[in-house]
Amino acid sequence: MAVREIIKLPDKRLRLKSEPVKQIDASIRKLVDDMFETMYKAPGIGLAAIQIGIPKRVITLDLSKKEQDHAPRVFINPEITWHSEERAKFEEGCLSIPEYYEEVERPTAVKVRYLDLAGKKHEIDAKGLLATCLQHEIDHINGVLFIDHISKLKRDRVIKKFVKAAKENAAKKVEA
Repeated sequence: MAVREIIKLPDKRLRLKSEPVKQIDASIRKLVDDMFETMYKAPGIGLAAIQIGIPKRVITLDLSKKEQDHAPRVFINPEITWHSEERAKFEEGCLSIPEYYEEVERPTAVKVRYLDLAGKKHEIDAKGLLATCLQHEIDHINGVLFIDHISKLKRDRVIKKFVKAAKENAAKKVEA
């Protein structure tokens, strides 16, 4: 297992549409192990493979509370097959857009079809935080960021802030 670098806005790879996993083999299992280690260290509750620069349709989640034991969940090739008409707002953040949080309105419930690490098909009904996290991470593998669900003005501001920070970091690396 290894902690991988989480790519940050404005990295263009975050806008890539990820490829389906064709075969669950040792490389996918290693990817999942690395994703969990990276997610826990960040710390975060969800991570899509694209966030560590791997354009595969793989998501890791763990919504357990800190004092609880970890409850890791893996979703391979997840797809939303149904969503509720009812919508709710949750404050969202993202490991690829650190220290920025905004209320996002999404369906309150979804049905998601996916494969587990053994390649077995599953379908779950998700509500509340699980539904929000699944939608957020599935957006990632489709090249969509949570800031795409907020006003253009707020989105433009946050993108500008991260572009400026990326330029400053690049300039510091050149000086070093």
